[in-house]
Amino acid sequence: MADCPLGFFEGTGMPDPGWWEALWPDPAGVLRAVGVKPGMDVVDLCCGDGWFTLPLAGIARSVIAIDIDAKLLDAAKVRFAERGGAPNVVLVEADAYEMERYIRAPADYVFLANAFHGVPDRTRLTRAVRDILKPGGLFAVISWYARPREETTVLGEPRGPATELRMTPEQTVEAVEAGGLRFRYQVDVSPYHYGAVFERTAS
Repeated sequence: MADCPLGFFEGTGMPDPGWWEALWPDPAGVLRAVGVKPGMDVVDLCCGDGWFTLPLAGIARSVIAIDIDAKLLDAAKVRFAERGGAPNVVLVEADAYEMERYIRAPADYVFLANAFHGVPDRTRLTRAVRDILKPGGLFAVISWYARPREETTVLGEPRGPATELRMTPEQTVEAVEAGGLRFRYQVDVSPYHYGAVFERTAS
């Protein structure tokens, strides 16, 4: 769902829509749980086919949705059109590490779902996020709990990234704080996922 100089982030491809929808039946509820609020300017990083982007558009003032995969962005356009459009969303085909090139004004919020586990250089990505956030801006990482893949079943089958790629909340906090953001809180957002929320401090 995003790219880097070494290629696509490992284990982050967009899954089959059927089980994705079963896993995330209430994406707007996930967004509210991690602190997305009306009036925010949000970046949906590694947005894929727009499953979270469309509900973001219904909450936020503006959304910049970034992905490296043009085919997934095309699928997002179809999703938006089928649901009456999303005029406050700008879709950008770009490398996640280089998002600063495409963000003209600091953001209130950066949302990243189901991709952080596959990022080769998490410190670099976090610094890129920090650079486009306002002081006090938030960064949410939605990630699979570090449970064996055979235990995370959706529609009767094991789903999600390989067991060895999964990160504990503590590992996620350590990686993001190394990039200069401060941990604020953690919340369960699905039976198998946590959301870790971080802040750019004024300093």
